[in-house]
Amino acid sequence: MQLKSNIDVLIDQVQAAAADGTPLRIVGGGSKDFLGGPLVGEPISTRTLTGIVSYEPSELYITARAGTPLEAVEAALAQRGQHLAFEPPRFGPTSTIGGVVAGGLSGPSRASGAASGGALRDHVLGATLLNGRGELLRFGGSVMKNVAGFDVSRLLAGSMGTLGMLVDVTLKVMPVAADTLTLRFECGEVDALESLARSASKPWPIDASAWWDGMLLLRLRGARAEVQTAARKLGGDVIPPPASDQFWAGLRDQQDEFFTKARAAVAAGNGRVGLWRLSVPPTAPALGVPGEQLVEWGGALRWVCTALKPEQLRERVASVGGHATLFVGHPGTRATALVHGALPAPLDRIHRELKRAFDPAGIFNRGRLFDDRLGADRPRAS
Repeated sequence: MQLKSNIDVLIDQVQAAAADGTPLRIVGGGSKDFLGGPLVGEPISTRTLTGIVSYEPSELYITARAGTPLEAVEAALAQRGQHLAFEPPRFGPTSTIGGVVAGGLSGPSRASGAASGGALRDHVLGATLLNGRGELLRFGGSVMKNVAGFDVSRLLAGSMGTLGMLVDVTLKVMPVAADTLTLRFECGEVDALESLARSASKPWPIDASAWWDGMLLLRLRGARAEVQTAARKLGGDVIPPPASDQFWAGLRDQQDEFFTKARAAVAAGNGRVGLWRLSVPPTAPALGVPGEQLVEWGGALRWVCTALKPEQLRERVASVGGHATLFVGHPGTRATALVHGALPAPLDRIHRELKRAFDPAGIFNRGRLFDDRLGADRPRAS
């Protein structure tokens, strides 16, 4: 008797769950379990789906199965002087490449543009998805010029497993920059935001920025002559490696001092303190929110650890055209509506229609990204 393949076993599990309405919780390495709404359902694991399927350094792409450790992918790229330019947070050795894409998080270089960094979704070229009917769907390709299903592949970035289970992903890779240099400036938040706004209009190779506790750091990356010229014009104090490398790695993986202090404050806050991720226009003024704050992405990403009530914080952020997500909170505060906030009616409808199209029975990762409203209006299998 021929044994079933790993993917056949997963297909059977999905089809059985769809038939009886059993919720499924997609499990990879578990490193991002703290993200989003509560964890609901029987586990279905990607850890049997491992290995690099294809890597073409000259074509700048890599395809790996969803359960492949991020460490393994990055090690293979490093051997050829390449990397994932969007710098996904690693959250430890259990992080998988499928979880990276489903989580949708980008690192310090997010604001530098897709040519050198950019958002994770800009680097997703293709994906294979196991949908809520137990069907394998392939989107995109392995090169930028192949755009068949390209937008659907990007749609899966940050979908938190609500649309289906990633089987494999194809990502664009980039050469490691020839030169990197970090500059430090002492300044307050207002001066830092003004400086970042001015820098955005200049042709300088600023790859990442961070302001916290009276200190602004800029990371320059590119050709050596370009980096050195920009450094002379910008001024500031040079932070040499390995100190600069350690700082940016800590920021990327959210293990530096700001995040360790924030997590300790959340743990001690008895449900009253949260670490919030604020997405705002980069030109937005200082928000005046009480609590410790870290500014990234040229002013577009602002982390704040605060005891301010969620509705007050969201009102303040909305007033400048942004939105707030509870990134780390007390376990008792992980109701989906609190974590992500309410969507405007048109966006809410789009989310639900997409969910219905990919997962008609509503079995995957219920409540992780938005409230599923299970019950009378739950999408039914067709």
